[in-house]
Amino acid sequence: MSSRPLLYGVMAEFEDPSSLVAATNRAREEGYRWMDAYSPFPIEELHEALGEHHSRLPLVVLIGGLVGCIGGYALQYWISVIAYPINVGGKPLHSWPAFIPVTFECTILAAALSAVLGMLALNGLPMPYHPVFNVPRFALASRNRFFLVIEARDPKFEMGPTREFLESLAPREVTTVED
Repeated sequence: MSSRPLLYGVMAEFEDPSSLVAATNRAREEGYRWMDAYSPFPIEELHEALGEHHSRLPLVVLIGGLVGCIGGYALQYWISVIAYPINVGGKPLHSWPAFIPVTFECTILAAALSAVLGMLALNGLPMPYHPVFNVPRFALASRNRFFLVIEARDPKFEMGPTREFLESLAPREVTTVED
C-alpha cells in the first residue's frame, strides 16, 4: 500500500467570473469533460460552459405528484367504499367530488417532498467532505474568488500537461488537489 496521497485533480483560481467562464470554455474546447467550477454566486454562462445537461428533477417531481395523487385517491376510496362504508344522506359510497380536495393536497405534498429529497439525492447531498476543502485558498470561494477544477478521472487528464494548460489561462494560482 502506497503512502502517496491519491490525486483528485488540479485547481485554478481566478479573480473574476468572466475569467472563470472563459477558462471553462477553453477547457471544454481542449477536450476536458470531468471538471467543476466554484463561485460565490450563480453564473448563468458557467452552467453552459461546463456542458451540464438538463436535470432529471422535473421527472422526479412529476412521479412524486402522481404517486401522491393516486395514493390519496386510493386511500379515500378504500376507506369510503371497502373498509368503512357509511351511507350518508343517500349519496353513493364512491362520491368522487368529495375526494378532490384531499387528492389535490396529497399530490402537492408528495410532489414537494419528492422535489426536496430528489434535489438532495441528485446533488449528492449531504456532502460533509469534498477534496477541494483540503486546499487552504478554497475558503475564498465563498467570498470573492472563482475556481475551476479538472478532475483526475477525466480521460484526457495527465498531471503535467493539464497543469500547464491551466497555467496558460492566466489564473491567480494553480494547485494540486489531493483526495
